[in-house]
Amino acid sequence: MAMAAGGPNGGAKVVSLRLQYYCVFAAVGVAVIVLSLTFLSPSAMGAVRQNLGTVVAVATNSTSGDEAARVVGGGEAVAAAKAEPEKEKPKKAEPPVVLFNFGDSNSDTGGVAAAGGIHIMPPEGRTYFRRPTGRLSDGRVIIDFICASLKTHELNPYLKAVGSDYSNGVNFAMAGSTVSHGVSPYSLNVQVDQFVYFKRRSLELIELGLKGPVNKEGFENALYMMDIGHNDVAGVMHTPSDQWDKKFRQIVSEIGDAIRILYDNGARKFWIHGTGALGCLPALVVQEKGGEHDAHGCLASHNRAAQAFNKKLSDLCDEVRLRLKDATVVYTDMFAIKYGFVANHTKYGIEWPLMVCCGNGGPPYNFMPGKFGCGDLCGPEEKVLSWDGVHFTDFGSGLAAKHAMSGEYSKPRVKLASLLNGGSKKPSSVS
Repeated sequence: MAMAAGGPNGGAKVVSLRLQYYCVFAAVGVAVIVLSLTFLSPSAMGAVRQNLGTVVAVATNSTSGDEAARVVGGGEAVAAAKAEPEKEKPKKAEPPVVLFNFGDSNSDTGGVAAAGGIHIMPPEGRTYFRRPTGRLSDGRVIIDFICASLKTHELNPYLKAVGSDYSNGVNFAMAGSTVSHGVSPYSLNVQVDQFVYFKRRSLELIELGLKGPVNKEGFENALYMMDIGHNDVAGVMHTPSDQWDKKFRQIVSEIGDAIRILYDNGARKFWIHGTGALGCLPALVVQEKGGEHDAHGCLASHNRAAQAFNKKLSDLCDEVRLRLKDATVVYTDMFAIKYGFVANHTKYGIEWPLMVCCGNGGPPYNFMPGKFGCGDLCGPEEKVLSWDGVHFTDFGSGLAAKHAMSGEYSKPRVKLASLLNGGSKKPSSVS
């Protein structure tokens, strides 16, 4: 149930977890319908992002105070170097880890909750944080595990006004977001605009002698991550299959525009996630039982669409890599990772690969469309992939993050950590 709370909550909106998810799903559903209609109008997709221009930071030059001693004698000038014991140069400190993430609910760390003033109730956040955090999970999402592996704190949402620390970057991801313009309030182009504003304001503060969250070197060495497109692909699924190719090209083209704008604003290291195995989401599997299922119980048509989209996204990354010689662009195949968890579930100790943790009805799906609440809640230690039918559990996200960071599913095959530990140099490992 949803109710407006007074007293200690100070007027905050308190929404039960299950209803909150359905509200988010409903919003995404509306976005999907609008997206489908938008795709039917070619003129709506004709606008091309304008280059927002490169932010120019004022660099100060320093001059050395050492100069050679001059000795004059017999009317003839002789230059002589002053003999001094050679001092050991201090080791250069490693630059701080800085990440900027653009995405949807798969990497939202509380952005929607902050933007909407929504107080989500337990059992959200029960396993790791021990409290609700605004993530659509019982614990962490993939980006949280990435931050932990890099020994930095979780990325704070851009719109979280209280208690945020942006010294290690910003998370612009928002649940329900799309790549396509005008379909969701925080589509990819809006998130990129937010980044440009954040960078400009940070450098302005530093130029004024104040403390900015990220300095020029931080922006230059940062890793720019994207995990978005899932909602767009879901929208395309509501249109005739003979139109998919054209629509996927349009979506991927907009991702290319976003990469270009980030590059023009100094980004040089990109980590791009493809979409996951949408046909294996329990919510879709249950709702479309009449569809074509593969050997593992997943919807074959949805997975074909996801793979077709990923192929175009991977090709885009190849093109950008060739065009921008001084940039590193890594594409990571999240479909292969997430589908592998279902196809090889016993390898990971998973009994029911298509089961929901927070749901109703019990195995094999524990998902009943239209029924709210966690009537049947899995144990905190159970190895269940899906939290609510769409999003991963802390367990599932941890598995996915480990595989993604390994480099085994990436092109070129490089470990994520090497992009940051190697400073601004491009990794040499290419496949």
